[in-house]
Amino acid sequence: NNLTSGDDRFGYYETIAGGAGAGPTWEGRSGVHTHCTNTRITDPEILERRYPVLLRRFGLRKGSGGNGKHKGGDGVIREIEPLRPLVMSILSERRALQPYGLNGGEPGMTGKNLLVKKDGVVLNIGSKRSGSLNVGESLVIETPGGGGYGKATE
Repeated sequence: NNLTSGDDRFGYYETIAGGAGAGPTWEGRSGVHTHCTNTRITDPEILERRYPVLLRRFGLRKGSGGNGKHKGGDGVIREIEPLRPLVMSILSERRALQPYGLNGGEPGMTGKNLLVKKDGVVLNIGSKRSGSLNVGESLVIETPGGGGYGKATE
């Protein structure tokens, strides 16, 4: 879940958290960076102060983690609206294939990358895309949840 944005005056790069998978003795963590060390997302107040964007939504994607004896962690939802025309590029995974569960645990939900147009039309832009984002539009990133572990009845 990598997002870049910018124009001829600035460039910005961020990694966006998702849900971690569960294991034999633990629940998956929600809204964390997995397999990505020394990384932290920019605080909303700093993002909006330094860059020409509004952060419309940022929170956990409830129910996106897979069920199981130990539940997978939930992903996040992040909606960004530009204050001037920008180029935004998304590079992400698990948009077509669900994060798998283990030993009978259920998979987590796939992620989605959505472009919300000025007229309210919502377009699924897939896992990898670069293009213009105009004033009045927004990019909604829904990151995948982690897979569950073990059967829920165990």
